[in-house]
Amino acid sequence: MTQPYRIKGSTGEWEVVLGLEVHAQVSSKSKLFSGAPTDFGAEPNENVSLVDAAMPGMLPVINEYCIEQAVRTGLGLKAQINLRSVFDRKNYFYPDLPQGYQISQFLEPIVGKGVLILDMPDGTTREIGITRLHLEQDAGKSLHEQSPKHSFIDLNRAGIALMEIVSEPDIRSPEEAGLYLKKLRSIVRYLGTCDGDMEKGSMRCDANVSVRKAGGPLGTRCEIKNLNSVRFMAKAIEFEAQRQVGILESGGKIDQETRLFDSTTGETRTMRSKEDAMDYRYFPDPDLLPLEFSQEYVDKIKTTLPELPDDKKARYISELGLSPYDAGVLVADLDTTQFFENVAEKHNAKLASNWITAELFGQLNKAGLEISASPITTEKFSGLLMLIEDNTISGKIAKVVFEKMFESGKEAAQIVEEEGLRQVTDTGAIDKVIDEVMAANPDKVAEYRSGKDKLFAFFIGQVMKATGGKANPAAVNEQLRKKLQ
Repeated sequence: MTQPYRIKGSTGEWEVVLGLEVHAQVSSKSKLFSGAPTDFGAEPNENVSLVDAAMPGMLPVINEYCIEQAVRTGLGLKAQINLRSVFDRKNYFYPDLPQGYQISQFLEPIVGKGVLILDMPDGTTREIGITRLHLEQDAGKSLHEQSPKHSFIDLNRAGIALMEIVSEPDIRSPEEAGLYLKKLRSIVRYLGTCDGDMEKGSMRCDANVSVRKAGGPLGTRCEIKNLNSVRFMAKAIEFEAQRQVGILESGGKIDQETRLFDSTTGETRTMRSKEDAMDYRYFPDPDLLPLEFSQEYVDKIKTTLPELPDDKKARYISELGLSPYDAGVLVADLDTTQFFENVAEKHNAKLASNWITAELFGQLNKAGLEISASPITTEKFSGLLMLIEDNTISGKIAKVVFEKMFESGKEAAQIVEEEGLRQVTDTGAIDKVIDEVMAANPDKVAEYRSGKDKLFAFFIGQVMKATGGKANPAAVNEQLRKKLQ
């Protein structure tokens, strides 16, 4: 088991209790209640319909595809799908939402309780409860940099469909929070319900943070809004937890409030008080009837679900013989999974896994690239493994070839031929080199034959050095033992 995350204070140890609210933008070509497009990067106010602008007499119409995407996500989280749900008006001031309220869901969301499984670094798993998933519309964006006196409003995001996925307060460390967010992002990407791009705002996270003495009653929580990266979320949680412990140990009390994280200073600061947090004045939206669909509708969507990360991981372990760790690494990202499966169709799965997780990941990290931008395609990668499997090159030479492939984009076979890296498998040629090495080191031969078995590694090294690493290691091992005996 992983070690529990504790904060040591002057009065003893404190435990952090975390719950996350993730806003995931639904992958849809149009908004939740209008036909306006959702393209990222459009000019300000280019993707705005009369409904989004809240013009008088304009009524919202539910986008059925967004409903389907929410149901797909709920099924992917093994959650309860509610056949009846209600859209509510959440009333409080939004400077960049023209209606003055947000259409959301409160008491009757489209998706109920579910579960998400974390793959911990030590090989264990942790279940994190999902409280609910509800649909709501996004707000626009206030722009303050264009003028020293005025603020401008861009309504392109106003009305875009969001899935708010709320966890139970089951998370106990910044590390677990990061694993939760990564796993959730992986699931929605597999499902095709959200692209998970935090840089573009397609996925944002609010973290509810509280502290308590280990095993004690829950403390007062503070919500940190709009965290747009896993790294920033972890830093925000660490600072906020330390801040709360400091206040409690000095005799103060925690005020329930909404806070913002400043990535420059690494600190959180007050955004607004939450004293009136329950006074949002929710009531059913009079322009929208309750949303109702049949179990047959849900079952039909269920038949279209892809193999999800947990199921794929189990298959990789049971059918392909991969370790739980390697299988977890390969399924964590959809692009990585597709790369691996394309290669493993033609080659030994363990060999493919080892080369992807060690050599390919190493080169990609060094270059700062995602696997989708790898200069080595699956076809070129397959070509390298083929040369390893048929003993054309050794594993050691393959690493040299791989680096040259990454730098140049050339095929492995081309590099091997151009640079004369083909492996020596002719036992006659290997015998000749062994004889030369033994003749040059008669004292070492005598010592080996007198019982110093560890010198065998010395002779292996000398033969490989003499052949430039091209000799087949297995053949060298076999022939060398014969001659030394």
